[in-house]
Amino acid sequence: MKKKWIVIPSLLVLTLAGVAYCTTPLWWPLWDNLRPQPRIVVDRAMRTEALDTLVARLNDHYVFPDKARQIEAVLRQRQSEGKYDGITDGKQLAKQLTDDLHGVVHDLHMSVWFRPGMVPPDDAGGPPPKSQAEWEQRINFGQRLFFGVYRRVSKLGVEKVDHLGANIGYLQLSGFPPPFFVADKYAAAMDKLADADGLIVDLRENNGGGPDTVALLVSYFVDQRTRLNDIWDRDTGVSRQHWTEDKLEGKRYGGKKPVVILAGPHTRSAGEDFTYTMQALKRATVIGEPTWGGAHPSRPFRLGDHFLAVIPSARSISPITHSNWEGVGVIPDVAAAPDKALETAKELLQRQIHAAPLGAAK
Repeated sequence: MKKKWIVIPSLLVLTLAGVAYCTTPLWWPLWDNLRPQPRIVVDRAMRTEALDTLVARLNDHYVFPDKARQIEAVLRQRQSEGKYDGITDGKQLAKQLTDDLHGVVHDLHMSVWFRPGMVPPDDAGGPPPKSQAEWEQRINFGQRLFFGVYRRVSKLGVEKVDHLGANIGYLQLSGFPPPFFVADKYAAAMDKLADADGLIVDLRENNGGGPDTVALLVSYFVDQRTRLNDIWDRDTGVSRQHWTEDKLEGKRYGGKKPVVILAGPHTRSAGEDFTYTMQALKRATVIGEPTWGGAHPSRPFRLGDHFLAVIPSARSISPITHSNWEGVGVIPDVAAAPDKALETAKELLQRQIHAAPLGAAK
């Protein structure tokens, strides 16, 4: 579902690729960074269009309609006070609007962005692609070539796969890109780690992604088909259930052996989804600090030629807790400072492994 946008280009692409229900072409933020952009002076007409469209999109799509009306009242009040009149810099206006949104609701996925290049229409990309072939059909040759090179040189979120001694596996993930990009990487990682007696999944610097990829990874840690978080969509009023995958390309770690997840303030969005889900299933022990706190899948909406807003239009609901981690983050089972979390995890796993009965399932 998404979604903080990161200034590092490769992470920005991964994050955008994971925004749930995203209909904007996923390549343009990075593309803009690689070519000269015109200098845009924001005039009164552009400010008015951006503000009016933002209010309309919030009222039509924000996951909490009552909060959208509260935001509208604040924005209109500040507009009448002339707070935006002197702003001619696009990035400054986007930041001010974002700050004003967050002053009403502390929804971390919601933000306004400025783009020097033209923002495409909301329906430019269609629904999210289900396969790499479908994704490639939507982009031109130059973009396809660019992303082909990007895929070859990037780790696509799988940063490190290792063994730490005492047969403890270690998997470090920085993002959850679409499943068709990373299924083979997850398979290769789990083929290497599945026989470990204990496993650490390090999400301390995970910038999020999509719920389908979360479901794919959770599938390696269960023994049977399992229902995960549901996602309720305001636009349709329908909840979509997310389930684990029956067939996997790699070896299952299984549902018996211990798993520890390292998490903290930089564990965001889909990284929180994985952490919260594994914790709710009682399938993992979470060590570290509370996570970022963004649980609402979002999508971008065009506000004008050079402005767009990322608006949460859905929310995750656990069938176990009947809630989510929005605003509070995932609370660790074992508190530990970021620089102490890994050692704490290794000590915990070593105790659990040594305490396992002789002949216990591995």
